[in-house]
Parts: sequence; structure tokens; C-alpha cells
Amino acid sequence: MPAWMLLLHLAAAIIWLGGMTLVLWAVRPTALRVLPPPSRVPYLAEMLRRFFQLVWICIAVLLATGMHAIARVDRSAVPGGWLAMSAIGVLMSVIFVFIYLRPFRALQRAVASEDWPAGAAALARLHPLVLTNAALGWLAIVAVRLWN
Repeated sequence: MPAWMLLLHLAAAIIWLGGMTLVLWAVRPTALRVLPPPSRVPYLAEMLRRFFQLVWICIAVLLATGMHAIARVDRSAVPGGWLAMSAIGVLMSVIFVFIYLRPFRALQRAVASEDWPAGAAALARLHPLVLTNAALGWLAIVAVRLWN
């Protein structure tokens, strides 16, 4: 993979994984502690909307650069870590699409109708899925670093 493409791949992974880490460990807990639901739910919905715009770009970059790297290597010579990272990345992308289409859209509807309990419920459904994707992201890093 050319150096510039590797840089794009790494930048997209850092943005996605770093963003999830920030949301999980700083933004969400702080919002839960200091904001009442009528402020918290729309704040988190808007923050996620903006972050998810970046995630869509990151997924496109990661898939394109990852497929390009694998396509340049003989099938029998593709490192196991690359295959594991690819499978995990596809799974993470599928989970993200589910997050976006189900709990996030429910969150957006709840905010539009100012239904704070429904918004909180949508955020509660979204949280374990983001935790799962964050764990998978770290697993992908471990796989590609240790299994090459």
C-alpha cells in the first residue's frame, strides 16, 4: 500500500476509534451527569449526528484502502492479521449501519417530537452497540499487529 494510502487508512481508523473512545469515556458520562434530559438528549443527538457524518467517511476510506491493499497481494500471501482486520472492519461497518438506521433514527424522531424518555431509551440502545464497536476496533488493531 502506498504511504499516502496507509496514512489515510490510519487516519480514518484513528478518527473512528478515537471518536468512539471520546464519546464513551468523556462526552456521554459528562452529559449524563450535568445535563437534564431536555438538554442532554438533543445535545447527544446533535453530537452523534456530526460524529456519524465523519464515521461514514471513515468507513468509505477504510474499506477502499483496505480492499486496495488486499487486492495488491497474492491471495495466498495475505497476512492473517489483514484478513482478521478486514472481517472485523466489515462487522463494525454492519453494526454502525444498524446503529444509524435503528437507534439513531429513533433518537432523531424522539428529539423532533421532544419525547425525552424515548430519546433516552434510544440512547440506551445505542450505547452497548458503540461499546461493541469500540472493543472490535481495538481487537482489529491487536490482530493486525500480532498476527502478521
